[in-house]
Amino acid sequence: MSTHQPPFRLPVADPERTARLREALSAASFTADGLLDLLGSSAYAALARGETVPALRATRGESSPLETLVRLFLLQRPVAYGRAAAALPAEDCLADGWLVREGDEVRASVDVRPYGGPEGQDWWIVSDLGCAVGGAGGIGGPGGARGREDRSRLVLGVGGASTTLAGLTVPAPVGRVLDLGTGSGIQALHAGRHATRVTATDRNPRALAIARLTLALSGAPEPDLREGSLFEPVGDETYDLIVSNPPFVISPRSPEGSELVYREGGMSGDDLCRTLVQQSAGHLADGGWCQLLANWQHVEGEDWRERVASWVPSGCDAWIVQREVQDVTQYTELWLRDAGEHLAGPEAYAARYDAWLDEFEARKTKAVGFGWITLRKSGADRPSVTVEEWPHPVEQPLGGEVMAHFDRQDFLRTHDDAALLTAGFRLADEVVQEQVGPPGAEDPEHVVLRQYRGMRRATTVDTVGAGFAGVCDGTLSAGRILDAIAQLLGEDPVVLRDRTPQSIRLLVEQGFLRPVGDDGIDAR
Repeated sequence: MSTHQPPFRLPVADPERTARLREALSAASFTADGLLDLLGSSAYAALARGETVPALRATRGESSPLETLVRLFLLQRPVAYGRAAAALPAEDCLADGWLVREGDEVRASVDVRPYGGPEGQDWWIVSDLGCAVGGAGGIGGPGGARGREDRSRLVLGVGGASTTLAGLTVPAPVGRVLDLGTGSGIQALHAGRHATRVTATDRNPRALAIARLTLALSGAPEPDLREGSLFEPVGDETYDLIVSNPPFVISPRSPEGSELVYREGGMSGDDLCRTLVQQSAGHLADGGWCQLLANWQHVEGEDWRERVASWVPSGCDAWIVQREVQDVTQYTELWLRDAGEHLAGPEAYAARYDAWLDEFEARKTKAVGFGWITLRKSGADRPSVTVEEWPHPVEQPLGGEVMAHFDRQDFLRTHDDAALLTAGFRLADEVVQEQVGPPGAEDPEHVVLRQYRGMRRATTVDTVGAGFAGVCDGTLSAGRILDAIAQLLGEDPVVLRDRTPQSIRLLVEQGFLRPVGDDGIDAR
C-alpha cells in the first residue's frame, strides 16, 4: 500500500493507469448527468454554488460507487479503502497520487469535477481542493488549512467565467489556438475539439501541471504547455484563435510573491487587460480571433466606452460587451470575500477594505465593468468597433452569434445605402413580432421585434419597419419591397428609399435581418 504523501502534492498522469481511472469514472456514472440523477436538481445546484451540505445528505446512505466518488472528489471527505477500491482502481490512484492513504481510509489529493462537453462528451476538470467553484476563500475544509503563501498558487476549477468564455468561443475549425492563462485547462480542452494544435500558457507552474491532468483524465491530447506571463512564452508566434480568462481582478498591488495568481496579474488597475488586448494583434494570423473576459475601470470624467475602445489595436474589428457594473464598494467586498479576508478579523478586514478604496480613489475609479472582448484581425481600412452595454439574459453558446456579428459588419462595411437597397434579406428564424397597445385598440401603439435565441435583443419598429421585416424571405431586394410598401401606404417611393436604409442597417447589425447571397443562402 502507498504511504501518506506530502499534503497537496499533485498526481501524475501515467497514460495506462489514467485510462483505467477514466473508465472507472464513466462506469460509475461519475458524469454531469450522473450527478444530476443522484443528487437531484436542488443539491446539484447547491454544489455548483460551493454549498456541500445537501450533497452530503444525499450520499450518506448505502454507498454506491457513484456516491463514493462524490464524497471523495467533490465533497473531499475520507472514505474507507474498501469502498474506494470498489469504485476505482485504488492502487493505481495511490501510486499516481490521486488518492492519499490515511490508515484504513483514503482521501483525494485534488478536486475532480465532472463536466459535460458541448456534444455530450464526458470530461473531468481537475483543480485544487476547495477551489472548484468560487475562489480561495473556501480553503480550510477537510483537507486542512493552507497559508497565504500556498494559497497564492492555487488553481481553480470550473466557474461561471470559464463556462461563459467557452460558450463565446467561435466554433470554426482552426489550425493553431493559444489558451493564454490556462488555469485548470478547460479552454484548452474545448479548443482541442476544433484545432489542429493547442498551446496553453500560464505563469503559475502548478496550473500547467493541473491542466495536464485535466486533459489526460478527459482523454484529450496533451497541449503544448509553456510557463510565462502574457505573450512571453510564445515569442513571435501567431495563432488563428487566442482565448483567455485572464487574472483580471483590479486590486491594490500585493507584495511580490503574495498575490493570488488565479485572479491578479501583477499589474495596476486594468493594465493587464489593456495590455493583452493591445498586444494580441501581433500574435494573430490574418483573419484570426482573440476572445477574452475582462474587467475595466469606469474613471471619473471619461466615457468607459471610449476608454475601452481605445485599447483595440489597428487592423482589428472588435465587439465589446459590458455585462455587469459594480460600484467600488460592491467590487471590493466581492473580492475580499473571495480571498477570505472577511475571516481575518474586523480590524484586518477594515484595513484591507480601506486600502482597496484608497487605490480606487487614487485612480478616480467610480465603478468596475465586467464583460467580453472579441477581436478579429480583419486588416480593414475602416475597422468596425462595437461597444455596448448588455446586462440582459442571453442564450449560450454564443460562438456562432459572435461569428455572425462580424460577418454582418463585413457586409455593412461593403454596402452603402444604394447597395443595401439592391440586396436581399431574410428575417432570422428566432425573431417574433409583438404588438403593444391597449386591449381592443384598432392599431397597436408600437411593434416590437424580439429575438428568443442568442443575444435575445428587442427593437421597436414603425409600420414600415414591421411590414418590411414581415415580408423579407430573400426573394425580393430591399428596394423592391420598399416600393411595394410605398404603393400600399400611398407614400412617395423615392422618399421612402431615402429614409429607410438606416433602419435596415440597424436591423442587419443586430441580427434581425440576415443578408442573402446571390445563391439564396444566408450570408449570416
